[in-house]
Amino acid sequence: MVSSESNPLAIFDKPHQVDLDRCVHCGLCLNACPTYRELGVEMDSPRGRIYQMARVAAGEPINDTYREHIDLCLACRACESACPSGVPYGRLVEDARAEIETNTKRPWLVRKARAFLFGRLLPCSALLTAAGALLYLYQASGLQRIVRALGLPRLFGTLGDREALLPDAEIPFFFREYGKTFPAKGTQRYRVAFVAGCVANVSFARLNEATVRVLQANGCEVVIPAAQTCCGALHVHAGIRDVARKLARQNIDAFIDGGFDAIITNAAGCGSTLKEYGELLAHDVDYATRALHFSAMMKDVTEFLASIELNAAMKPVNATVTYQDSCHLAHGQKVRSAPRQLLRAIPGLEFREMPMADACCGSAGIYNALHTDLSLQILQKKMANVNIAATQIVATANPGCMLQLRAGVRKWGKEGVRVAHVIEILDEAYRGARSK
Repeated sequence: MVSSESNPLAIFDKPHQVDLDRCVHCGLCLNACPTYRELGVEMDSPRGRIYQMARVAAGEPINDTYREHIDLCLACRACESACPSGVPYGRLVEDARAEIETNTKRPWLVRKARAFLFGRLLPCSALLTAAGALLYLYQASGLQRIVRALGLPRLFGTLGDREALLPDAEIPFFFREYGKTFPAKGTQRYRVAFVAGCVANVSFARLNEATVRVLQANGCEVVIPAAQTCCGALHVHAGIRDVARKLARQNIDAFIDGGFDAIITNAAGCGSTLKEYGELLAHDVDYATRALHFSAMMKDVTEFLASIELNAAMKPVNATVTYQDSCHLAHGQKVRSAPRQLLRAIPGLEFREMPMADACCGSAGIYNALHTDLSLQILQKKMANVNIAATQIVATANPGCMLQLRAGVRKWGKEGVRVAHVIEILDEAYRGARSK
């Protein structure tokens, strides 16, 4: 529980009436909502959740039922794309979770686990490195293969499903690149900074390296600020805003005065929160203006590359590809065409649109670990649409989606299909061209 004494900005952390009043309860959001499509429960739809938020705002106490319905939301924001009234549902559900956090005393063990995960592990490169090393030993030693070959995860039900979602630990970790500057290849056209993330430094180190190379190939000097930290997206989604604000301030200080043309991320989930630092720190007298400036500079890497003259010196990638929209890129940041534009620019690559490409895959940060069964139900439907597209590559623009889709391919996909970030495919094309 977060008190107003320990976090004076907590008084702002609740759904605001002006946002609640925008909902006219028309129901056009219902079919866009993954939990409503799966469960058919009104209180697990955006309209139903907003109704419950309004009741709490009117004075009803926060109870376990309310917590459950709000917690079960993926915060995918598909309802925002469907809403004719412009209801900022993503902000509402995050505000509701922050209010719940302020007014809930969780069991001791849960408090300790959340304090370690959100307060110590994610912001700390040393602890992440240690955790990544343990994960690497589990995988590289062959223990993971033995565990899976013996079918041991299946004996533990949902826990086994969670084990299947474990990312790979990719050594060397990307933390080693912090504080470095990578020169542009050829004529320098831009100077950009790269937000490397937190867990991504361990589990998507090769993607981060590919992102730097692609930016370099497009005339960018790429700076990796040493003082950066976790973006705070998982904290905001969990309602832990005091820590999220602390992380936001550290990132703003690390990036804002570097004279950059843009600040770049390759993680759509992170990008959505990074672009909303202005809202997160709106009432912080010392950081409100700087936060708005930071958010204005933030670009998803696909968004940035699609806005400049793309280097066309690429080797053909002879494959078929489809694209799965990351929810926080399509619905949160309203970036849909940029990733498709980049894929279509790669010679030899045949692009095929999948049905319901912007339907959630069920990843949603750590949702797949907290609500594994429902997450997998959602993923199974996503994989049916992936299989209809019948391509060799499933591209996306978010590491969390990549993990979820890889699990989906193993469980329900067609043989030989691989999951890749849009930037990884671009990197293949550029590296092939350089190796001629």
